[in-house]
Amino acid sequence: MDGYVGRSGLQVETSLAEFIETEALPGTEVDGETFWAGLARMVAEYGPRNRELLDVRAKIHQRIDAWHIASRDRPADWPAYFSFLKDIGYLCEEPEPFQLQTENVDPELASIAGPQLVVPITNARYALNAANARWGSLYDALYGTDALGSLPEGAGYDPDRGAAVIAWAKAHLDKALPLAAGRWADVTGFTFDGSILGLRLGEGFTALEQPSCFAGTVLSENDGTLHEVIFWVHGLHLRLVIDPQSPIGKDDPAGISDMLLEAAISTIMDMEDSVACVDGPDKALAYRNWLGLMKGDLTAEVSKGGKPFTRALNKDIHFTRPDGTPARLRGRSLMLVRNVGHLMTTPAVLTEDGAEIGEGLLDAVASVSIALHDLRRSGGPVNAPAGSVYVVKPKMHGPDEVAFADDIFTMVEEILGLPRYTVKIGIMDEERRTSANLAACIAAARHRVCFINTGFLDRTGDETSTSMEAGAMVPRAEMKNSAWLSAYEDRNVDIGLACGLKGRAQIGKGMWAMPDRMADMLAQKIGHPQAGASCAWVPSPTAAVLHATHYHIVDVARRQEELAAGAANGPRASLEKLLTIPLLERELVDQEIEDELENCCQGILGYVVRWVNHGVGCSKVPDINDVGLMEDRATCRISSQALVNWIHHGIVDDVRVMNAMRRMAVKVDAQNAGDPDYRPMAPEYGGHAFQAACDLVFNDGNWPSGYTEPTLHYRRRQVKAKEARKRANAAAPQA
Repeated sequence: MDGYVGRSGLQVETSLAEFIETEALPGTEVDGETFWAGLARMVAEYGPRNRELLDVRAKIHQRIDAWHIASRDRPADWPAYFSFLKDIGYLCEEPEPFQLQTENVDPELASIAGPQLVVPITNARYALNAANARWGSLYDALYGTDALGSLPEGAGYDPDRGAAVIAWAKAHLDKALPLAAGRWADVTGFTFDGSILGLRLGEGFTALEQPSCFAGTVLSENDGTLHEVIFWVHGLHLRLVIDPQSPIGKDDPAGISDMLLEAAISTIMDMEDSVACVDGPDKALAYRNWLGLMKGDLTAEVSKGGKPFTRALNKDIHFTRPDGTPARLRGRSLMLVRNVGHLMTTPAVLTEDGAEIGEGLLDAVASVSIALHDLRRSGGPVNAPAGSVYVVKPKMHGPDEVAFADDIFTMVEEILGLPRYTVKIGIMDEERRTSANLAACIAAARHRVCFINTGFLDRTGDETSTSMEAGAMVPRAEMKNSAWLSAYEDRNVDIGLACGLKGRAQIGKGMWAMPDRMADMLAQKIGHPQAGASCAWVPSPTAAVLHATHYHIVDVARRQEELAAGAANGPRASLEKLLTIPLLERELVDQEIEDELENCCQGILGYVVRWVNHGVGCSKVPDINDVGLMEDRATCRISSQALVNWIHHGIVDDVRVMNAMRRMAVKVDAQNAGDPDYRPMAPEYGGHAFQAACDLVFNDGNWPSGYTEPTLHYRRRQVKAKEARKRANAAAPQA
């Protein structure tokens, strides 16, 4: 930290104050005095309410703990449990039927179904890659992954693999864009009769089974020849690139050299689970990259194939419609920004008496202020043509906390002079009390909701934390077959549709966490659009391209209509099923215990060591079997809570867990041996990273809701302070 400066009765970390005043605000018509006075007002008026809501969380949790302790020797009694949860305010009254009233929502959230990316905003290269992942090559995605069942071998181009890629892609066209007669593999060219597309097929011609799927063309700027043929499938565009002179196109009967799919139609730029922002400089970095995205001038220096270049945001694609009129396709993913939840405070800004302010309050006013650059841009591509700012708000427990978020953004709009409801809210349905009261949560922000989604990992962490005293929980793998999980996934869609989200807001599903297993993703993740989800999270731009093929096959809008009709009398799954606690009801053999123990310890350590020592909030971390998994704080939460639960109920003891921690520290060190900046945890086991992992497990569940943030932030700050002292000592004159 570089010290603090006074602003409107607040103490602001110097580098953050300088960023806000000299970079973020110029061009927004908001000056520094307005910004800081507004933040000070928010802290004064909403800081106490924030703390009150957190106190309610804690008291409810304590009462649930006490109820389970008192009920351990009694048979399960759902009516008594249900009545108890209502009495303590955990369950609220269902609202009267209502319809969402959110206005001015861009089609990427309101009506187009497709993949969604989530990326750490602190990494400019990742952010740019995600924003540019609106489009991606299907040929590249198939060739470079295991999507076809194996990975490419060797350094050069494999013609046999290339032929298999093209065959798969054209077979997909047969399903997504069927021809009136024949197959895409036999198409040899394209003809145009006014607005009618013809396709040469042998000695004759054919047409699309649905001619309206033809969207337009792009002609070469050099010689006016056909360069692209563009199609439209369930709201997503697909571009066939025509280049008979290219290495691929010269061997294709129709001269097709690539298929470009509209893929990540939306991206969440994350300031929460996937970042490690613990102080003012970290927050300034996150806000600076968001600023670059909103101004459209973010760049990053990257290298590919040994050649350095500057990556920037993609431009829009201009084309001609079938009727001859000019049009354009958006070149960038629609960007949302995820703020932090209500729990954490930040040393980036302090009150007059030195107390940290709520980090969510700072995020709210900063991220929306920065988005003014997009809202008030007079030329060039804009992020949100509908004139909204999209903020995802995570880890809210019940409708009162959603109402608090709604009030926060109302005040932000007042401070910045924006029309009310300019800011839209995405509700992460990842806490048990929110799932149980989802309709009431949506109703609490019915003019703002643009997004709801499920998140298995955080939701499992809260399931374990909430019912910690009920008994030992099933192993993590068995959680996926628990009664509550299927109820949770179904109810989220059913309630969202009943509340009128169709055509106004996204209904989302969670992350595919294995970026190297694309064949499995292709086989399984089609289940998300089939479940009625209009978006689902994927771990990479490549995964977005492959997942986009699922939305070509599944008409999500029609599927939602079917589900809404089937759930006309209420959600498919009952509240009782949703609140069924996943207790262990069988004896575990010792090897099962050991496997779960080592898996949890290795996962925690593999993630925490990068978070604490390097400030990496999300990355591909090898699991115990050396399979790369996308890890963020949600995965850490579920693993740490699983161990806390088993220790608490005597499945394992502290000694056994510590021995596993030490063994797995050795394994994680070996997995990171190729990183020259890596600091091993073994054999001393005394560093901040190892201690952070132990903090998460050996505390008997005392972290609020099982969240990992408090201990990770504390340990990361210690590491940063130690590094700062080293730099200062190295720079000091030697005696």
